[in-house]
Amino acid sequence: MEQLSFFQRVYKVVLQIPYAKVTSYGAIANYLGSKGSARMVGWAMNASKKHEIPAHRVVNKKGLLTGKHHFQGTSLMQQLLESEGIQVVDFQIQNLETHFWDPQQELPPENLSLIHIS
Repeated sequence: MEQLSFFQRVYKVVLQIPYAKVTSYGAIANYLGSKGSARMVGWAMNASKKHEIPAHRVVNKKGLLTGKHHFQGTSLMQQLLESEGIQVVDFQIQNLETHFWDPQQELPPENLSLIHIS
């Protein structure tokens, strides 16, 4: 079986984030067994120029929209979240606890092998 890169493993998790939910860079890193690698998850999001990767659903631990680099500084990240019913004020998700999705609690580890990344 082919070994996935860290970025590919991140993308597989991000593909599992449900509509109208968000998670954090740190939550993804923790799920992947790389606690302390939140910045690396951010780099993966910045590098994921694939449209099928819902990078807009990954925010910092306080709900701030820090992925603006991926969206070239536009308000597209906010627009996408708002189109899913998530309220954003001053680049921060309101009621984060309502919208937060924790892969550690929601995904079994073996679930990553079921998703195809091209």
